[in-house]
Amino acid sequence: MMKRNVLNFRNTVLFRCLALVLTVMTCMACIPSQVFAAGEQTVTIRVCSWEEYIDLGDWDEEELIELESDEIIGIRPMVDEFEEWYYETYGIRVKVDYSTFGTNEDLYNMLKIGDVYDLVCPSEYMVMKLMAEEKLVPLSDAFFDEEDENNYYSRMVSPFIKEIFDEQKINGESWSRYMAGYMWGITGILYNPEEVTREEASSWKILTDPKFRRRITLKDNVRDSYFAALGALKADLLTSEEFRNDPEYPRRLEEEMNDISPETIAEVEEFLKEAKDNAYSFETESGKADMITGKAVANLQWSGDGVYTIDQAEEEDFELEFTVPEEATNIYFDGWVMLKSGVEGHSDRQHACEAFINYISRPDNVIRNMYYVGYTSVIAGNEEDTRIFEYADWSFGAEEDEEDTIDYNVGYFFSGDEEDEDYVITASSEQLYKQLFSQYPDAGALARSSIMVCFDDAANERINQMWINIRCMSIEDVPPGIWAVILIAAAACILLLIRRRIRS
Repeated sequence: MMKRNVLNFRNTVLFRCLALVLTVMTCMACIPSQVFAAGEQTVTIRVCSWEEYIDLGDWDEEELIELESDEIIGIRPMVDEFEEWYYETYGIRVKVDYSTFGTNEDLYNMLKIGDVYDLVCPSEYMVMKLMAEEKLVPLSDAFFDEEDENNYYSRMVSPFIKEIFDEQKINGESWSRYMAGYMWGITGILYNPEEVTREEASSWKILTDPKFRRRITLKDNVRDSYFAALGALKADLLTSEEFRNDPEYPRRLEEEMNDISPETIAEVEEFLKEAKDNAYSFETESGKADMITGKAVANLQWSGDGVYTIDQAEEEDFELEFTVPEEATNIYFDGWVMLKSGVEGHSDRQHACEAFINYISRPDNVIRNMYYVGYTSVIAGNEEDTRIFEYADWSFGAEEDEEDTIDYNVGYFFSGDEEDEDYVITASSEQLYKQLFSQYPDAGALARSSIMVCFDDAANERINQMWINIRCMSIEDVPPGIWAVILIAAAACILLLIRRRIRS
């Protein structure tokens, strides 16, 4: 009896031990893969940005950037380096799940169908839309603490950019509360000076100029094309002395360049249909290659891609220039925002996202990204760290023995004072219409710049329908010659069917 009780006891203990082991194993199977043997948990952040918009490293040795105060080169992808920096700085493992999108509208549609991201980098009008729809999480108070040496963004953002972000508001809240800028620029015309004069390129009307039929490319997105069309249609008003000298000029310019009245939309549609008929293509990326190969002689272009294309053309001993139409230009910003659907309620993710913004805002990383993508960072540095200005001077400063030079002041961007003598680049006079002007537009171009605002759903629906009407071929637009070919082909098919039936 005693032996049986002992056996029963042992069986009970054994059973409980086995049950415990099974329980532990089951729990282990449920632990996310982010937990490692050392007991460290990895925070995963899902980041989505534009294609080819961050340094991927793998630079050649001759690409080394030698500044007075530093030497900079991209060896490894910046995302990988951030993961290491974050662990070294905060003692927490982070994994960046990085993906890309093609247009702002693509990103918005991805979010609508349920894709979840923590940190995204849309343009200003899409940021405004997301703010208006209350889909964003504000940047934390800690992010703006300038006493924290790792807060590179708040300590080094350009005063010019900061002022714009502070003044622009949605629902009574400034952009600055929700968006940390990344790159900025303006739109203009990239052109071949051997084929197109600067005067011809200095008006949006060039898009419908029959002199350049099938030799101009337009942007394949509704907002940039709409803005350019407004510039052409309103040219007389926008360039008039009365309009330019109006004390309310900036406000009035913004109103005119965001006009969405039914009459204006109809006029824009007709203009863009004419431009489409005159254009070589609508494009997003191919316009750069088309300009270098000579297929196009003028290209509606973002200034950042203008820099890249001029660089590439020079390697082929081919000259291109960039200018801003006299009517108006769009000043644009791409910036980082955090989505409620991703980070809300997850302080660890939010901290990692804000650290990511700060890491790519560190001056050496800013320079790497500017070199890699060609666009202009919103980060200016400060009096203690002047590497970004040094990089601008390294990139665009004239050779010592060069005689035909200009003094180009970029103080408005670096210190907030457009007459600051500490930020003058002595450059080749040619740079006035090349990379330097594209990278840091002068005061005249910026004076006639305006942002694109976000439209409400009803206006977006009307404009999107307009774009469908332009981009999709109408039966009425089919040339008679094409109809003749179609009818002949149809007749041939009918005859073939008749012959087969007769034979059978």
